[in-house]
Amino acid sequence: MPEAGSDWTAGEVDLIVADYFDMLALELRGETFVKARRNAALQDLTGRSRGSIEFKHQNISAVLLRLGMPWIAGYKPMANFQGALITGIERWLTAHPALFANPRAEAPATGFAEATPLFFEAPPVPSFEPVPPPLQRIVRKFDPALRDARNRALGRRGEERIFHHEQAALRDAGRADLARKVRWVSEEDGDGAGYDIRSFDPAGRERLIEVKTTVGTGTTPFFLSENERGFAEERPDAFRLARLYDFARTPRAFELAPPLDRCVMLRPASWRAAF
Repeated sequence: MPEAGSDWTAGEVDLIVADYFDMLALELRGETFVKARRNAALQDLTGRSRGSIEFKHQNISAVLLRLGMPWIAGYKPMANFQGALITGIERWLTAHPALFANPRAEAPATGFAEATPLFFEAPPVPSFEPVPPPLQRIVRKFDPALRDARNRALGRRGEERIFHHEQAALRDAGRADLARKVRWVSEEDGDGAGYDIRSFDPAGRERLIEVKTTVGTGTTPFFLSENERGFAEERPDAFRLARLYDFARTPRAFELAPPLDRCVMLRPASWRAAF
């Protein structure tokens, strides 16, 4: 039996990390499982207490939060985790990259054409909390912003959701005439405009919407191109950034308006070299 309060061994960490990701995969597929039974099985394997195992599950959720991944409902992220846990999660993701790369990117197939408008929440407040170096390293290795940017299917589904949301919102406001004029610019004309959707508010003013979609949480970082940033400065009256998140389950949303550097912490991500 391990001494109470002692650090978990690498073998114990691997057991609980594998168990956590197995439960997460079941949850994302909509399959049921009994947490108490899984916990009891881990108690038998590790000799750890029920509370210690639950706390470790919450620690794993805290790492997944930083990685822009869904976590198991009921295991609220709890920090103060040992470095060995980060290493264990890194080992698991390296051996099983699919769940990080594409955790059910398809939103529930309910027919977006008939979808009701999304409820837009208040955006999160930027956090200046320092990130421990071991966590910085795993986030650099498994970059959620890069993952989402490469997932073109995810991006397209998010744009489609916002396109139909804008139409539905205008119809609900009694402006079916404007709803018919909403255009999915990136789909019809291709990328390059600096925004994805051309819509309107009920008064007829333009809304030029850039959509950013993630399977992660509302605080998952995202990439903003120089073209998009420049367009936001050029048309602050009309530009809006729609952030869709938790897209692996039920999409949630918030909206950002220029100046964007007052809403998010903008950092250069790449450099253009020219002769």
